[in-house]
Amino acid sequence: AKEYGSRLHVAHLSTERELELFEAGNPLITAEACVAHLLFTDKDYARLGTRIKCNPAIKTEADRAALRRALADGRITTVATDHAPHRLRDKVGGCVKAASGMPMLQYSLVSMLELVDEGVLTIERMVELMAHQPALLFRVAQRGFLRKGYQADIVIVKPHSPWTVTKDVIQSKCKWSPMEGHEYQWQVEQTFCNGHLIYNKGAFDAAYRGEELTYDKR
Repeated sequence: AKEYGSRLHVAHLSTERELELFEAGNPLITAEACVAHLLFTDKDYARLGTRIKCNPAIKTEADRAALRRALADGRITTVATDHAPHRLRDKVGGCVKAASGMPMLQYSLVSMLELVDEGVLTIERMVELMAHQPALLFRVAQRGFLRKGYQADIVIVKPHSPWTVTKDVIQSKCKWSPMEGHEYQWQVEQTFCNGHLIYNKGAFDAAYRGEELTYDKR
């Protein structure tokens, strides 16, 4: 990419060694980290086993620390979930047979806000990674920013509002989560899509449907 001036976006970085290949501020070569690699380390296998098996695999504490530093220094451009809602029966059989991936979409924002509370990154930087940069990276038109004329895709969150992940609050149809038992301090209160209130303190508007994305031609 450097030799030919090509556009390159690398997904799912998981190691400190990979990060050495990237530099902040290069618009042609960008990188992404997944929430799972920012939360877990290989020490968590003893507790969670194949529930946190994913590709690429969860790595060491040193790798996780490097990824977290890269969130703030600009080498990581976007944060993703790699959401994979496998049935729990497909996550058994050891490292060879168990399906790779975990359902993380529901916990992505509150997990990143937790890293904000820990001082890993600022809340402004978190918004860049999860809203601004994805829209810019993929040239999604009129989304990703709170701007006049843009689609109102908005999440309202409440701090200092503890809740624990239990089976009854899991929204994914697979009905399990590697975050079960974890207590979060941020609560999602409301979610708007295209200015329409689709989630309101536990209640969904199941009849509403989204709109097709459009893209800038530049």
